[in-house]
Amino acid sequence: MSTLRMTSDLRRELILSAAKRCFARNGFAGTTTKSVAAAASISEGLLFKHFPTKAALFAEILAAECEADPAFHHLLELKPSTETLVVLVRGMVAHFLHASGTPDQQEEQRWRLMITSHLDDGEFARLLYDKIGGLIGPVFKSSLERALAAGDASPVGREPLNLFWFAHHTVLMMGLVRLPATPCLDYAGAKDLERQVCEFILRGIGLNAAAIAAHLDRELPPELSAPARESA
Repeated sequence: MSTLRMTSDLRRELILSAAKRCFARNGFAGTTTKSVAAAASISEGLLFKHFPTKAALFAEILAAECEADPAFHHLLELKPSTETLVVLVRGMVAHFLHASGTPDQQEEQRWRLMITSHLDDGEFARLLYDKIGGLIGPVFKSSLERALAAGDASPVGREPLNLFWFAHHTVLMMGLVRLPATPCLDYAGAKDLERQVCEFILRGIGLNAAAIAAHLDRELPPELSAPARESA
């Protein structure tokens, strides 16, 4: 049984490897499941046993890239605490603001796919939200619980994970505003924009002024100095 499982896992990795090459060469719209299957030297039917749709395949690739990022991986290993909660929010804000400010072609494709998914059947967005929530949600929730227990925060609502999604959607929308070559809106005080957004979110999820002042302006360790690679 373990041999079958290993064979299945290996096949899945080979499909993902072939799909990465296809998406990099042809983009999402120009890639078909048939072309991915051909690149992986398997039938399209076998591909569908592992990934039911092209959107599911692409979402899995983005999630894998996220997990492979050293800064992101280190973040997931941090001990739950108020400081970790602040670091997580800082990383999320930095990623979205930087990624939307000067997106490369691949990054722009991801943004456009995310936008059109919300306007279409929502399949890709649902898959990606599920991946993001599974990776970061537990760290956010446990760190918020520690912040509440330490007296660094007050409870906001009954569902802690909703607060994570409120924060995520805030920076996602800010990213969309900044995505065009000429931004749809120029925020005043661009120099302090990142910090202002962080403070807005941290207050929104319940952190008090003392906790924000104690953690927000701390220098991040070298392994976390690059923005955490969360997918748009």
